[in-house]
Amino acid sequence: MRYLLYLILCCFLLNSEKGVAQKDEIPPTSVSLQNLQEFKPVTNNWQLVGDVFFDPIKGGKAKTTSGTNVLVNTPGKGKNGHLFTNMEHGDLDLELDFMMAKGSNAGVYLQGRYEVQMFDSWGEQDPKFSDAGAIYQRWDPKRGTGREGYEGHPPIVNVSKAPGLWQHVRIVFRAPRFNAQGQKIENARFVEVYQNGTLVQKNIEVTGPTRAAAFEDEKPLGPLMIQGDHGPIAIRNIKYKAYGTEQVNLKSLRLSSYNERFNSLPDFKSLTPSSEMNIETLGHLAPAPREGYAGQITGTIQVPTSGKYLFNLNLGWISTEINPANPNGAELTIAGKKIVSIDDIKGGKVTGLVDLEKGDHPLILSYYKTNTTWNNSINLTVEGPGVPPTSFYSPPLRSFNTPGAIMVKAGKKPVMQRGFLNHQGQKKTHIMSVGEPEYANYAVDLNSGEFLQVWRGNFIEATPMWAGRGETQLSLPLGSVIEFPAKPSLTFLANKDAIWPDSNAAYTYLGYDVNKGGRPVFKYTLGAASVRESFEPENGGKKLFHSLTVIPGQETKEIWCRVAEGTDITKLPNGLYAINDKQYFIELSGKGKPIIRTTSQNTKEMLLPIKAKNNVGMIKYAIVW
Repeated sequence: MRYLLYLILCCFLLNSEKGVAQKDEIPPTSVSLQNLQEFKPVTNNWQLVGDVFFDPIKGGKAKTTSGTNVLVNTPGKGKNGHLFTNMEHGDLDLELDFMMAKGSNAGVYLQGRYEVQMFDSWGEQDPKFSDAGAIYQRWDPKRGTGREGYEGHPPIVNVSKAPGLWQHVRIVFRAPRFNAQGQKIENARFVEVYQNGTLVQKNIEVTGPTRAAAFEDEKPLGPLMIQGDHGPIAIRNIKYKAYGTEQVNLKSLRLSSYNERFNSLPDFKSLTPSSEMNIETLGHLAPAPREGYAGQITGTIQVPTSGKYLFNLNLGWISTEINPANPNGAELTIAGKKIVSIDDIKGGKVTGLVDLEKGDHPLILSYYKTNTTWNNSINLTVEGPGVPPTSFYSPPLRSFNTPGAIMVKAGKKPVMQRGFLNHQGQKKTHIMSVGEPEYANYAVDLNSGEFLQVWRGNFIEATPMWAGRGETQLSLPLGSVIEFPAKPSLTFLANKDAIWPDSNAAYTYLGYDVNKGGRPVFKYTLGAASVRESFEPENGGKKLFHSLTVIPGQETKEIWCRVAEGTDITKLPNGLYAINDKQYFIELSGKGKPIIRTTSQNTKEMLLPIKAKNNVGMIKYAIVW
């Protein structure tokens, strides 16, 4: 009976956790890659496969396995056609994964006309309009020799991964606008482009089709095109949100302000406002103290089409730092129905999904504020079926001692920065981040001996470290981050099947030295053993070598190194190991054979034993990404 009750309780907790994990969203449309029916007639350079391998070192032809869900382009003589979707779009929020072959070149064309470049730009430190993440140039021979190309936009930063690794791109595109006579009145615009989670383009206007476009004219709609005549590429996970030109509107906004202190959302009908005013933007625009006020904004929300609408409400004065003595809260209702509510426990950001009919609906936003921050900002974002996200935002009325951005960059030598870091949603407080001139940056938790993450790009922004408080006081990596599970690099194991611990009580940090190259060499003990740990980029920052030197001394327990963990670990034909669905590679030094095993969480783990010779053991491997 006890066992049955235990099982019931476990199932209840699992279902509860699933419920908590669910979030409101308007899902994108996925392009099926089970077959090629969502594309116009496909030339024979495109095929569907189950998996693909591009060798990042030697290059050469793709090696594939049979199956579906991955599109591979292998152009050759007489087979180099482009790929066009049946779907035609105007405004579009597009996401897809892509994998480049060594030295390869391709591109995705919005409406078949405006190209975001996909290129093997691995390790390029001075990116150009031809590199990955760029908006490719336009071309006009009439401009004269040497001036034919124009309006190319290189990426803000190059965050390209190695050939053979999956990369991610997100493109927010605004189509050109035309009047009733069909004349263009606004140019197309790339609102944002993200590569591997990093912003690489912002608000880029294109005056016409870029070079090698499928069409030289411009229209309100056009197909998505992936270039097929330049080089091998693989594509998967294509999904999008297509939008029309109609938007949600707020109108007839009126603010009632109450300069009193409340400990919960008051009954506004029973109160007399200290001021009332018509407002043009969503915000507490009445005179108010830093604390002890409330407000109620009434108005009308105008919905262009019927369907599900997603509301995101963010109150800038509510922090994740909970102070029961100073509660804050808010509630948004539409047509008398509560859409979202905020309190300190939930934090200042909430989302809600609701069905709305086309037309006008009464809206009420009620809120109260008791903390002392000057940030009064309110941000409401609304998205609907075919309706792009629209932000109704009021900036803070007043700020004080606002600092300029504090950007820490590596010059000709590495730079070290102590500070706080958000890692997998948890604030780490004893972090050493190291920025490399070749953009292969990394962070280590000195408090626990954990190698936390690497990132390619610029180093860090330290502004929140100096200006923020509480959870917001962080250093921010400026690049494409690969996070590793927060577990110690070294530990004692009774045998190769013993569970790797989440922490290591035997670890004692002893500081660090700085070597001739200006890089830290971390020192600590593991029981009676002494350890020196260091990192060194090679090959223009394409590899980051991780070295651990162990002197066992009087220590008799067996020491192991945890090299990697991921959903999968696959040894490739070139000797590299692909980690976590080809997120990065591991290159092992020496002849040691790793142990690859399955964890209790059903992930894969790569381990190496520390074999001491003349009382010194050493592990060295490279992260390639």
